[in-house]
Amino acid sequence: MDEELLEAYCTSAYRVRLASGGAVTIRIGEPLPTALRPLAGARDWGFFTAWNPRSRPRPRAVNRRAQRRLLADLHADAALEVHPALGMGTDGWREPSFWIVGIDAQKLERLGDRYGQNAWLSGHGSGVAQLRLR
Repeated sequence: MDEELLEAYCTSAYRVRLASGGAVTIRIGEPLPTALRPLAGARDWGFFTAWNPRSRPRPRAVNRRAQRRLLADLHADAALEVHPALGMGTDGWREPSFWIVGIDAQKLERLGDRYGQNAWLSGHGSGVAQLRLR
């Protein structure tokens, strides 16, 4: 992965929509925002999208189909809690995403393989958000 792409991942805002309205932002290298801590509890979590595999732009319709498949895959596992989210870059880049509570590192890795993603976020409980690279 080139330095420019890595920098884009590291400076992006990873926003999670709150059921009560509004959103909070997860940032790489920072603890989970206070508003999300009761939802995460002491469980693993991840931030993931099916949009733009291998960081290559694809048509909106193709991305939306992939995202629907991802959501179906996530809902097939009753142990997971799935929350709508949005990845936002400083250059205007936006990707609909999901914040997934109860997903471990191995499941995220398998999703990364299945959906061709270069990177995603993971964390545990209120701990620090980490960027995971393929």
